[in-house]
Amino acid sequence: MSADAAADRGPDLAAGIAVDRLADGQMLAGHVGDDAVLLARRGGEYFAIGASCSHYHGPLAEGSIVGDTVRCPWHHACFSLRSGEALHAPAIDGVGCWRTAVRGGKVFVLGKAPAAAPRRIEAAGDPPRRIVIVGGGAAGFAAAEMLRRSGYDGSVTMLSEDAAAPVDRPNLSKDYLAGSAPEDWIPLRGDDWYAAQRIELRLGTTVTALDAGAREVVLGSGERLGYDRLLLATGAEPVRLEGSGMELPHVHTLRSLADCRAIIAHAAGARRAVVLGASFIGLEVAAALRTRGLQVHVVAPEQRPMERVLGAQLGDFVRALHEQHGVVFHLGNTASAIDARQVTLNNGATLEAELVVAGVGVRPRLALAERAGLALDRGVVVDATLQTSMPGIYAAGDIARWPDRGSGAAIRVEHWVVAQRQGQTAARNMLGAREAFTAVPFFWSQHYDVPINYVGHAEGWDAIEVEGDIMARDCAVHYKRAGRVLAVATIYRDAQSLAVEAAMEAAA
Repeated sequence: MSADAAADRGPDLAAGIAVDRLADGQMLAGHVGDDAVLLARRGGEYFAIGASCSHYHGPLAEGSIVGDTVRCPWHHACFSLRSGEALHAPAIDGVGCWRTAVRGGKVFVLGKAPAAAPRRIEAAGDPPRRIVIVGGGAAGFAAAEMLRRSGYDGSVTMLSEDAAAPVDRPNLSKDYLAGSAPEDWIPLRGDDWYAAQRIELRLGTTVTALDAGAREVVLGSGERLGYDRLLLATGAEPVRLEGSGMELPHVHTLRSLADCRAIIAHAAGARRAVVLGASFIGLEVAAALRTRGLQVHVVAPEQRPMERVLGAQLGDFVRALHEQHGVVFHLGNTASAIDARQVTLNNGATLEAELVVAGVGVRPRLALAERAGLALDRGVVVDATLQTSMPGIYAAGDIARWPDRGSGAAIRVEHWVVAQRQGQTAARNMLGAREAFTAVPFFWSQHYDVPINYVGHAEGWDAIEVEGDIMARDCAVHYKRAGRVLAVATIYRDAQSLAVEAAMEAAA
């Protein structure tokens, strides 16, 4: 190994470092043998865990310490400094943990510590014998994994209409669609994991009804499946535009792995693509298709992309960024017709296209909950523990409208990380934990090499304050109402994004 390569790995923590090199609340990336290790100090205690986030391998040393946890700077995963356990999604897997010792004015990282035992939930009364999860997306998978991680040894059945096991859906509109991530990155777990964890995963399975009185779900086959606790995690489905041509084989929406594979297959033989919608998904698709070398036109009725969520300034930046990469916008327009070769706009213009992707948003899948008689309010109404209006039935993810402690309002959020964290909370509560869901909403969006992180929730605001320079890709955009910060979007200010999240948690 060259001297430069050795230096890149940081200090040899097994050889020890001076205690005064690390102040309280600081972290240092180094190594122990071939392992990259993070050394952190809290008061008089020193902790050593794996240096890279298990989600997308973000550098934890560039993150932040909150209590006895460390948070990843990229997507806000949270790990225990004491055990290495992944406490909050999007990370599911923990990281390694090492023992430390202080001797002679130095702190040493010693041998690797054994994996921590699962944090069993001890609840009053009899534990549920049968748990059924309806949905195979972010919330459903996270719940199933957390049930087993929490020591639950009863029956777990996951019912999914999808043909594929749970996948890393954010990647479907980002690196995988762009061709820069292999497909073996996409499954959240391999098929053998479900068998090893005794999770019965039924793919291609439709649930047609919930019989809350009998505590059974009714499948499309007519089979009735009993449960003691039920999690509804039916997610959302893409909005399909009305109009001529939406049924054509080169016209796609993007939600599943099968959808993404179909878009990739059509992109291989296409030169020109039209994306309908300037939403996050629509513009991430546009970026991915440009990366593949296609000409891309974006058609959307609004005057600025993503202005409703990010405001005018960031909307203008996102448009300029895409235009720098060759995307052509047709804003203030909609598609009136699609045929095999072109898209006709409402203003009469035509755009040639061998591939069309509709990314105009999603709607929550509420039909099952509605037929069951659950309380609805533009989503499934849940309490702070994510339990619905019917005892024993919980809801999580895109369908759930929960009382947000930060804003004081009931909100519903269609974000991957929120869905995962709700699935984890719902799992613990189905085991009797009675834990309130208090996570601050977070999402990220990637456009070419520019990430946008967003913390909080702002459905409306009366002021936007920009700190830094948006066009220079160094900024924090604050969304405020009556002087109160509701949300903050950042570009290349990861530490600030983490600080905002921690402050919002503390204030709630």
